[in-house]
Amino acid sequence: MTNTAQINAAGTGNVGNAADVATPADGPAIRSPRVNFAQAAPKAFKALIGFDAAAREGLDPALVELVQIRSSQLNKCAYCLHMHTSDARKAGESEERLHMVAVWEEAAHFFTAKERAALALTEAVTLVAHGGVPDEVYDRAATHFDDAELARLLALIFTINTWNRLALSTGKVPGTDER
Repeated sequence: MTNTAQINAAGTGNVGNAADVATPADGPAIRSPRVNFAQAAPKAFKALIGFDAAAREGLDPALVELVQIRSSQLNKCAYCLHMHTSDARKAGESEERLHMVAVWEEAAHFFTAKERAALALTEAVTLVAHGGVPDEVYDRAATHFDDAELARLLALIFTINTWNRLALSTGKVPGTDER
């Protein structure tokens, strides 16, 4: 069994399968490390970083964090959710709005029409297997974003979904921001 010092010394901070879990009395479960994707596939990792940076370009940073938070909630990615709520707080986002992201449709008055359109598109793209991206959702976003912005918003949604899958697959531990 691996301990936290070994995980950190290995430089991964990642965890393994549920079967490998030890639950110490004084802390969270500790698992054996999984692959460090950045080290094992550096070209793919750098390409993803470049795609992410290109996607964000010209988009409102607050909107970027809201999209990343909502996708991370839907994908149940605690690592990315912790990272992006922390980033949003540092950028001045209110606790009140952060608490409302998960229920944005019921708490519409907390978000602008543009933010709501982006959140709806985020949900449709993230959950694409549940019925595709409905025309009304796409058209609503297209009324708030010009073609270039809409393309970057879609790219942002694609990248956060990829980051979520990377973090979940490699067992990233929430609260251990490894950027």
